[in-house]
Amino acid sequence: MDGLTLPDAPWRQRAGLAELCAVLGAARGDARFVGGAVRDSLLGLDVADVDLATRHPPEDVIDLLARARIRAVPTGLAHGTITAVLADGSPVEVTTLRSDVATDGRHATVAFTDDWREDAARRDFTINALYADPQTGEIFDYFDGLADLAAHRVRFIGDPLQRIAEDHLRILRFFRFHARFGDAPDAAGLDACTARANDLMALSRERIAAELLKLLVAPNAVATLRLMVERGIFRPVLPEITGGGVEAFADVAGSETLAGLTPDPIRRLAAVLPRDAKVGEDVAARLKLSNAQRKRIVSALTPDLAAPQALSYRLGQDGAIDRVLLHTPAAMERVLAVRQILDWVAPSFPIHGGALVARGVDKGPDVARLLKLVEHQWIAEDFPSAERANAIADAAVAQFLSDSSIA
Repeated sequence: MDGLTLPDAPWRQRAGLAELCAVLGAARGDARFVGGAVRDSLLGLDVADVDLATRHPPEDVIDLLARARIRAVPTGLAHGTITAVLADGSPVEVTTLRSDVATDGRHATVAFTDDWREDAARRDFTINALYADPQTGEIFDYFDGLADLAAHRVRFIGDPLQRIAEDHLRILRFFRFHARFGDAPDAAGLDACTARANDLMALSRERIAAELLKLLVAPNAVATLRLMVERGIFRPVLPEITGGGVEAFADVAGSETLAGLTPDPIRRLAAVLPRDAKVGEDVAARLKLSNAQRKRIVSALTPDLAAPQALSYRLGQDGAIDRVLLHTPAAMERVLAVRQILDWVAPSFPIHGGALVARGVDKGPDVARLLKLVEHQWIAEDFPSAERANAIADAAVAQFLSDSSIA
């Protein structure tokens, strides 16, 4: 990849981006694109987030943007990060060049600098330490990141053990980037992550969850998870993830692909766990997932199958697909069931409580109970017409009134 320049990708044409670069002095070498936007553009991938590195101290960045009437949000002032909002509303993180003064594995105290190499040296992996001139597209590579990108290799900058000591999350980031970009893992990095796996216990569970969910949907997630289990990476924080879970995960991931589904991180997290709703609830709580995510994992791990349409009606489309993919034994049966769910539009239940009151049921809990019984039968009969639903309601009310008169 030597001699490459940054491609003229669509993200470089965002309204206001050229103006922002000019305001920050890109023509004088005071601002460069950095990180994922550079890496992914060189690989021909879509770019979502754009980051700029600059020699200007953060206070000067705020002043420059104010004078240019570009909205600035001080999202990480202590670490030199200002978010500039472009004319089209998209954010660009502008971060002053910096070096680490002190780290404790979770947080860093930084000093600002004007040395590009010093800024690159504090980053995690060589492929994330690539800079590009916004005007000429010239690539600046201080640690052979281009060679690693060409070799599909994720490699720490400097001593892997030291980089992990600076931020323990780099263990999971190593595997997440390997799952996205890597072929054979870098031996030194892999050994360092293995040796320091217990350091993950010092991290907040929210940070672990964020990295894990990204890893689970990466192209090489299956092989990477196998490697992580073999090396005992999950054992300190997620011992529920075992070799058996990874093979079950592989099965579900393959079915997602066959069914044309976009990889879903919450479904995949459930897939790698034992088929036990209580375990899923415990893991979701430990990772501090949202209430909606916790409920979905518990539902996905509940071994209660029904017809695809019935599942979709009760659980919604995503919930039904989760249940089918995790609990239907045969792969083709899973795929066919998913297609049925995707092609089906759930009907509205044609009976309401007032219809039962009109049939003679007193308002109160009996109405809700009877309505549930009628709906259950309607679902069991595969959502028949309103005429049949009314016949089911007639029979249920007649039986209820008969039982009540006898009592």
